[in-house]
Amino acid sequence: MKNSGQVTLVLISVLFSSFQAIMDHDHFFTVDFLIFTTIAWLVGWQYDRARFLGKKACDSEESYRKLIDSLPNAVIIHQDNQVIYVNKEAVSMIGAKRKEEVIGTSIFNYLFPEYKERLLERLKQVKKEKLPLTNIEYKFIKLDGSVFVFEGSSMFITFGGKEAILSIGKDITERKEQTEQLLQKSEKLALLGQMAAGIAHEIRNPLTSIKGFIQLFKTEKHQVEYYDIVLSELDRINDIVGEFLVLAKPTAAVFAEKDVKELIKDVVTLINTQSILNNVQIFVEFEFDLPKISCEENQLKQVFLNLLKNAIEAMPNGGTIDVRVNVREEGKISIQIIDQGVGIPKERIPTLGEPFYTTKEKGTGLGLMTCYKIIESHNGQLTIDSEVNEGTTIEIILPTITQRVFSLS
Repeated sequence: MKNSGQVTLVLISVLFSSFQAIMDHDHFFTVDFLIFTTIAWLVGWQYDRARFLGKKACDSEESYRKLIDSLPNAVIIHQDNQVIYVNKEAVSMIGAKRKEEVIGTSIFNYLFPEYKERLLERLKQVKKEKLPLTNIEYKFIKLDGSVFVFEGSSMFITFGGKEAILSIGKDITERKEQTEQLLQKSEKLALLGQMAAGIAHEIRNPLTSIKGFIQLFKTEKHQVEYYDIVLSELDRINDIVGEFLVLAKPTAAVFAEKDVKELIKDVVTLINTQSILNNVQIFVEFEFDLPKISCEENQLKQVFLNLLKNAIEAMPNGGTIDVRVNVREEGKISIQIIDQGVGIPKERIPTLGEPFYTTKEKGTGLGLMTCYKIIESHNGQLTIDSEVNEGTTIEIILPTITQRVFSLS
């Protein structure tokens, strides 16, 4: 610490006392001289000390800035939501060319609107805690408008002699995308394993039955009912494999112009025997002058057949099924299948259509999944709404070939 201020003030005091002694023809070493010189020495010492501490603080802050600039992570220092300092990495991350483009702006300029409440709550926590907070994710917006994911931590600091908040983190958009891709692959592999296990289980049951009856053939006379059971079990295996093939390797279906009324009438006629045996009546209601649709006839019949079969099985004590077909809006036709069955709990509806997830005791879940896939291939939608002990409504929306003409008068 240099004593230039102290020396200067003492020297001024000596010169002033010398000048006064010469002019007044008085003694040089007086009480006033001692007092003034002592005061000059003390003031000079305080001045030199203040200069030293100020320079030390400046050097320290400069070193602090250099350290921040050299960090590989983005650093943003903000005060009252205004950016007061950023390092080179933060400038690059935001998409700016110079620090001046960012300093002085609000941190909310770069925050995705949905994350404002999260950041405000975070800033409250920062002021309460002395240690850095754990990392948290935000969506940020670059100057060019593109969105990226920022993961960072914040802490309370003193910067430039004032209280401020330092946030440090990095752009994790690429890492996030890679993680999501890995999760998707993992889910696909898990689904594949689940389907493989389900198929093995479903096919093993009829195979066990077939094996047992073949052993009976060796020891007993061939009874006709044995052959019927074996053929029935083989048909069951064939149905399971057929449903799986529709999912795994859809064929190139030939779409043709069809009347949806005729398709539904054919299916109702086909399933009518089963419905009567189960004390279920099917009522069909068509809107007049329905437009035709482009579809693969057999696939849509398979969908209607599966859904009506499910509706019948959902009413063990009998009841009615209403099938309503009408034009929902321009260019779209609605097919509703409404039953009075046991219904489905709300929490289970989102999982319907997954392979081997079913509400039926002996179901595979592949039937409904096949329905979803066929309707999707027809550029349509299948939705399910249900209330426990009240019934279920399944609606299929399909595009029509021609657009319906609405009168403007």
